[in-house]
Amino acid sequence: MARRSSGVVDAGASGYPPGGFSPADPWDSPDEKGRRGKRGGGSGGRDGDRRGWGGSGGRWFIYVGRVILWAFLIVVLVNGVRAPFDRFTADRSNPTTTSDTSKPKFPEAAASAYALSFAGVYLNYDQATAADRPKLLAPFLAGGLDPQLGWDGTGKSVLQSAYVASVRADDAEHGVVTLLTRANGRLFQLAVPVYAKDGAMAITGRPATLPPPATASVPAVAQDRDSSLETELQQPLTDFFKAYAASDAGSLQRYSDPPVTGLGASVTFGQLKEIIAPRGDAASRTITSTVVWQIPAGQPKTSGGTLEQTYQLTMVKKGGYWFVRDIQASTLPAGS
Repeated sequence: MARRSSGVVDAGASGYPPGGFSPADPWDSPDEKGRRGKRGGGSGGRDGDRRGWGGSGGRWFIYVGRVILWAFLIVVLVNGVRAPFDRFTADRSNPTTTSDTSKPKFPEAAASAYALSFAGVYLNYDQATAADRPKLLAPFLAGGLDPQLGWDGTGKSVLQSAYVASVRADDAEHGVVTLLTRANGRLFQLAVPVYAKDGAMAITGRPATLPPPATASVPAVAQDRDSSLETELQQPLTDFFKAYAASDAGSLQRYSDPPVTGLGASVTFGQLKEIIAPRGDAASRTITSTVVWQIPAGQPKTSGGTLEQTYQLTMVKKGGYWFVRDIQASTLPAGS
C-alpha cells in the first residue's frame, strides 16, 4: 500500500495532471505497467480523467483543421461562381471589336459627296433651260420620283456655296445628309435623303429646307489689362506685322522665336489698331492684336481696300526683349 501511495505522489510532482500516466504512455516501466494493471488498467477513476485530458488536445487540432478546410472550400466556391459572372458583365460592357467592325454602317463620307453633287443640280435651275433639268437630275433620283423633283419650271435659282453640316444615319442603308448652303443670297440648311447599298446610291425623295444655325450670343470677356505692357509692345509688334505681311525672313527672325512664316506679300501692313495684354507672368504672356491689312489692287478679283483682322499672339521675354512665339486666330470677342 505504501508503494501505491508513493507512486501517486511522484506522478503529481512530475508536472502531469492528476491521475498519473495513461496506459498508452510508451515510457511506462514494466513495474509501473504492472501496478497500473493491478489498479484496474486505468479504465476508470483518475486514470480515466487523464485519458480525457489527453484526447481533448487532439480534438482541438481536428476542429482547427476543419475550419481551415471549410474556409478554403468557401473561397474556391465563391471564386468559381464569380468568375463566369465577371466575364459575362465584361462582355456586355466591352463589346468586342469584331462585332462592331463586322456590322455594316452607313457610308457617311460617300453619301456626303453624293449629296453635295446633287445639290449643285437641285439648287441651280433656270426656266430658260427647264427642259434640261430632268436629264441632269436623272442620275441621282430613285425610280418613280418626279423628274423635276417638285420644281414647276418657272423662276431661277443660283447656288453660291454648299458644305456638309451633319449626317444622320437611320440604318446601314438609309441616311440624311444636311448641307449648310447659300443660294440666291440666302443662308439655309438643305436636308437630303440618301439611300446607299453595295456602293450604289440614290436620292429617295424631295429634300427639305431648314433654317440656318441660330446666331449665338457671345458674352463679353472682362480682362484686367496691363497698359504698360501694351505700350511697350506697340513698336515691336508694328515691326513684326510689317515683316509678317511681306515674309521678311530677316526681320521675322529678329521679332519671333522660333521664326514664323509670313503671308508672302498677299497683303501689306496698314496699321496696328489695338493691343490687348492681360496681366500675368513677367516672362510669358498671351495677347490679342487687331491689324489693318491693305489689299493690293490689281490682284485677280480684288480692287484694293482694307481689312481688319484679329490675332492671338503668344509672347515670351528673353534678354529684356519680347518675341512672338506663336500666332493664331483669336477667340476673344471683337471689341472686348
